[in-house]
Amino acid sequence: MKGPSLISPDPHAQHEFLRRLDRYIGEAKRILDAWNSYSDLHTDLDGWPYDDHAYGLRQSRRDAATAHAFEEVRDGARFLLESAENQLPLVPADRAQTRWIHQLGTLRNALDRLDALEEEWHATQDGLPRGTEAFETALAEHHAECWSYLDDWATHGHAIGEINTAVKRAPSSRSRPPAARPAPATTGRSTMARR
Repeated sequence: MKGPSLISPDPHAQHEFLRRLDRYIGEAKRILDAWNSYSDLHTDLDGWPYDDHAYGLRQSRRDAATAHAFEEVRDGARFLLESAENQLPLVPADRAQTRWIHQLGTLRNALDRLDALEEEWHATQDGLPRGTEAFETALAEHHAECWSYLDDWATHGHAIGEINTAVKRAPSSRSRPPAARPAPATTGRSTMARR
């Protein structure tokens, strides 16, 4: 389900969505750090889990927690992407990062996939009674399919804030010194030769 497309961003909404995105990035990092600690303790040197079932359950909890954390961002994600894409040409060349275009593309692809997976999930869940093992299994599979795209948002989402900051810190046209005026045309009386 795609969120509304907002062409002229409301700065208050943008600020709130950026705050939510920052919170998501922090929460997703905490979830991933906890997962990595668990994985390190519960796998052998080759990375194989000591207990496949327990490992799978813990991985499902990671996926569900990350999906839950992203819900706060979901409504504003497309708004943030469009705002960043509109702001990108306004970033002064000396502040621009070449990686931003790639990161925005990664975020857009991830959001498109998440929207498609969400639509599939809505169609799937309609045929499953809530609270049943079949429902819980399908939900866990849905979260597992979403996880890498949610991780893309946790990994690359900071680019949106970086672009916004670069534009906000750019000197505005009001604070720039006036452009130098061209020198008046010479009438042959100048003592300096022009080349």
